[in-house]
Amino acid sequence: MSTLPDWMRPPRAEGWLAEDLDHLPEAPRHTELTDGYLTFRLAPERHWHRETVDTLTSTLKASAPTGFRAGRELPIRLDTYTRLEPDLVVTTAPIAPDVRCFTPEDVQLVIEVVSPESAHRDRAVKPRKYAEAGIPHYWCVEEENGAPVVHVFELEKECRQYAPAGIFREQLKRPVPFEIAIDLDALVG
Repeated sequence: MSTLPDWMRPPRAEGWLAEDLDHLPEAPRHTELTDGYLTFRLAPERHWHRETVDTLTSTLKASAPTGFRAGRELPIRLDTYTRLEPDLVVTTAPIAPDVRCFTPEDVQLVIEVVSPESAHRDRAVKPRKYAEAGIPHYWCVEEENGAPVVHVFELEKECRQYAPAGIFREQLKRPVPFEIAIDLDALVG
């Protein structure tokens, strides 16, 4: 029987709070919180995942108009018990070195690049949480024969759920959250 280290035990019966992650130096990098439960990234990133996120980040940074910023792995405090760290975020808030996390109101687009170990969370859990928090746009990037395929979703504000807005291969062109044109075949070399 294994025992958990003390730092892994929630400080209260209802679980962890989003702010608690700021005070867990023992927690592995990229620890997330969903509904009061800690989630760890246990498997190392695959080359395809890392290259896709890196290239997509630099592409969006280069094309973002004034007032928009793109950043990799920026935590978002969705509610009291949920703080997620998407692969890529497009925000209208400044990305300052001392910022620990963003609020949903700061975020225009969240992108998750699916890995085998994160597939269920990236396809089902995270989009539901992002939509409930009111984030207007969600992209889920999948690998198909070594090439990226982007599933694009837009928020239906009244019901706080995402509606499909297209599946993109080879080229992605979107007018929101700003004018975006991406050569998807060039993302991974």
